[in-house]
Amino acid sequence: MALMSDLARKYRTLSIVGMSKNAGKTTALNYLIEEAMDEGIQLGITSTGRDGETQDLVTGTEKPRVYLDQDTIVSVPSQLYQLADAGLEILKRTPYSTAIGELLLCRVADAGYVQIAGPVAAADTKRMCQDMFELGCELIIIDGAIDRKSIASPETSDAIILATGAVLSRSMKKVVEDTAHIVALYSTEELEQGSDRELIEKHIFEDKVMLIDKFGNLEKLNLVTGLGASRYIDEAIDEDTKYIFIPGAFTNSVIADISPKKLKQVKFILKDPTKIFINNMDWGIFRKKGFRVNVLKNIEIAAITVNPWAPSGYTFESEALVKAMEEAVPGLPIIDVRM
Repeated sequence: MALMSDLARKYRTLSIVGMSKNAGKTTALNYLIEEAMDEGIQLGITSTGRDGETQDLVTGTEKPRVYLDQDTIVSVPSQLYQLADAGLEILKRTPYSTAIGELLLCRVADAGYVQIAGPVAAADTKRMCQDMFELGCELIIIDGAIDRKSIASPETSDAIILATGAVLSRSMKKVVEDTAHIVALYSTEELEQGSDRELIEKHIFEDKVMLIDKFGNLEKLNLVTGLGASRYIDEAIDEDTKYIFIPGAFTNSVIADISPKKLKQVKFILKDPTKIFINNMDWGIFRKKGFRVNVLKNIEIAAITVNPWAPSGYTFESEALVKAMEEAVPGLPIIDVRM
């Protein structure tokens, strides 16, 4: 399939995002690493947090270990350096620290298993990726080890690999529907360039709910979040209101009490789709009521990996799962990483 060769031509940084714990994210990481080895791609591997340990530190379940080939560049905290099965050559000591020591950029001198970790802040991850490119990496894979969704932020990488699977539900139909919902959310249309967008971007760091009217006037509400604030937002909307910027999480409670007429009139603006926390069914209901939303930056999905096996013991038929996913999200590579 040569997936990694294709991805390396299109992107410089990729994040692996799991739709939940045990969705097969680490298995997907190992799959991509192995294919990159076969294709001769110079990889850099880092993480938002810690990964590569043999047992999930939260659930206690066994985890696949991360195996790295010779010459891979990897970020390792100082306290985990001696625990690596692989031989590691320290190339650079970084200014980024973790709870388990400063981060070291290492070259794998002898192939083996490594516990990887990286910065938590997206800005630090970007800076460290640049360091890794300067050390010769062609493609960097960022493993989302802590928060399975926040790593999807477009500030972190060029695109994501979305890991999904049977762990989400015993119903294959629901697994496919929930995955397709995330794909649709991440593809939310961006707000067009223009004076309204420039006005939002100018004030975005103030973390306030903001209203913009059709004349280009901006009003800041005394709200740092839209959560539970739908009544206040409803009262603030007048006949001229055009856009409402919500700085943080976007849930049902942000719009539940906004009148149907006003809901059709305005368009909500979010920083990116990772702020949306509304399930597939409710999202469809709101959209039928005329709810509209744009983002300042959406998220490109490069591929979807599926894991037909759930830790609790049930499985889906691999071919059926892949086919159903291909029909639900046409145009994206779908890979069963356990095959």
